[in-house]
Amino acid sequence: MRKLLFFLLLAFIVSTGYVHAQPGKGRDIWTREQARRWYAQQPWLVGCNFIPGTAINQLEMWQASSFDTATIDRELGWAAGLGMNTARVYLHDLLHQQDAAGFLTRMDIFLQIAARHGIKPLFVLFDSCWDPFPKTGKQRAPTPHVHNSGWVQNPGYAALKDPAQYPRLEAYVKAVVGRFANDERVLGWDIWNEPDNTNNSSYGKRELPDKTRYVLPLLQQAFAWARAANPSQPLTSGVWQGNWASDAQLKPIEKVQLEQSDIISFHNYESPQRLEECLQWLQRYERPILCTEYMARGNGSTFAGSLPVLKKYHAGAYNWGLVDGKTQTIYAWDSWRKKYTAKPALWFHDIFHTDGRPYDPGEVDLIKKMTEAGSKR
Repeated sequence: MRKLLFFLLLAFIVSTGYVHAQPGKGRDIWTREQARRWYAQQPWLVGCNFIPGTAINQLEMWQASSFDTATIDRELGWAAGLGMNTARVYLHDLLHQQDAAGFLTRMDIFLQIAARHGIKPLFVLFDSCWDPFPKTGKQRAPTPHVHNSGWVQNPGYAALKDPAQYPRLEAYVKAVVGRFANDERVLGWDIWNEPDNTNNSSYGKRELPDKTRYVLPLLQQAFAWARAANPSQPLTSGVWQGNWASDAQLKPIEKVQLEQSDIISFHNYESPQRLEECLQWLQRYERPILCTEYMARGNGSTFAGSLPVLKKYHAGAYNWGLVDGKTQTIYAWDSWRKKYTAKPALWFHDIFHTDGRPYDPGEVDLIKKMTEAGSKR
């Protein structure tokens, strides 16, 4: 009975707009024509999901004590050397709660560095992946040989289940998007990464029960909060698993993601054939498409297989990872269940060693050739 009463209260809060206290709804969802006009002004968008090699997670990347501008500058330089012109970069609500002014200042510094390298970030506001119990302050050391052993969810378990914290989340979204709403250095805003991911292979038993029932209404509100800031950049949230061939096959969260997005985004870590099938499914929206996660060598998702397909459909391409660092994503997802004792011969993600040497020089040459050709469209 308590759970039923809670969800009735949550539905009431969302439906009445109590969480969204600011008068007015901000701008509308872009029309297809607006989205296509925006995309026509962009180069072929090629980049990576970026976190500096010295950070284990979003908190360590951005907190004042560990904000490593030297490494950020060096590694974004390597990305630019590949011809990359964008990067997908994760934020965290606790950073705003901890030090709002400082966090926004550090975002501005990051944008200055990225702009020097010709890279426009796609910022991720929320994320349902990995550890449900984020805490600010000094972050733990990586668990040896484990993929993303320290990445944290945003919002975490406690905030997600507590509607009293939603005004704080609203303030975070509006402050961040509002600060950079007309900043030409920002490519766009990814509202929520894999919102219905329950992390079954890692933290599943420690996850918030009925997690997606909390996420769904909050995802809808997060889109509304971001639009209330009237951003000149597009909003999106990427679908990541399942069959999107028709509206009838979409889950409720996927419907919100696709219907509320100005531009369409998705993830694919599978074969080139499966990647092309996903692109064909999503073309029915008649909007620009970004693949905001791909490239897992052990899964058959490679630069050689995926980049030509994405270029064929003029879809944005963001591979997971750049440098073999504290996130340890050269290890496969199965490192949570299978014991590794040394670096794998076949890296799962990432492109460079910490000293800038490429894992596979042939891949680097391919990326450079593809981005050079793409810039001449």
